[in-house]
Amino acid sequence: MPGGRLTQQERQQIALGLADGLAYAEIARRLDRPTSTITREVMRNGGPTAYRADLAHRATERRARRRRQVASRGLPGAIPQVHGRDAEAVREYEEVLTTVMMASGMPKMMSRVMACLTLTDSGSLTASELVQRLQVSPASISKAIAFLDSQGFVRRERDESRRERYVVDDDIWYRSMTASARSTARIVEIARQGVGVLGPGTPAATRLENVARFLDFVSESIARAAEQARAILHTKPAAPAENGAPALPPAPTGDAAPRQQPDDGGH
Repeated sequence: MPGGRLTQQERQQIALGLADGLAYAEIARRLDRPTSTITREVMRNGGPTAYRADLAHRATERRARRRRQVASRGLPGAIPQVHGRDAEAVREYEEVLTTVMMASGMPKMMSRVMACLTLTDSGSLTASELVQRLQVSPASISKAIAFLDSQGFVRRERDESRRERYVVDDDIWYRSMTASARSTARIVEIARQGVGVLGPGTPAATRLENVARFLDFVSESIARAAEQARAILHTKPAAPAENGAPALPPAPTGDAAPRQQPDDGGH
């Protein structure tokens, strides 16, 4: 990071910029910092609507002390890095990913477990490994896994030692999206039941009917798009382009390509 770590004064400038509605890139330009630095700073400290300079500064100091303790004492949370990765960069990215998941509505511990699993090359960990990495209680891991399992984000399997492992595989996002579509479809069903209870044509019933029509369309669209795009989750990384930039995978074609659906005003 050019110029070293962010200072408290710079964090105050970030907070002022957010309050003024400035984009991350503009805040970064004014501070002569990379945009990624500002994005990471904001997202791991509450997001754009909850960022507080003083709290962010104290949180950063606590994280720095914790990292120094881990490094000096060799605590279990110090996970060796492979493939030449920068351990500090990985740790910071995990914090950002956790914060983004929390901002989407996922509870904190569930977000921490999900981020931890996602950033492993194996895509799987045991309960004891999660306890070691996250430095939390087994009960916290058990509760988080139960939630993630119910939402289709993880699956359970037994290894050769009969230990239960929690796995994030190529299909987790597909399963999660289809679970979301089923949940939305259930709301549609209940909303339409309400139309009969409240009396067709009444203001409340009309509101519920419109909600049902809207969510029915959204639910079907999510399920259809997830099925059409599922193959993307199994796409192998493309070879780098000649200029060194990563090449993008080809867009889905044929049956895998999303199709525009006419809005006929209802289903």
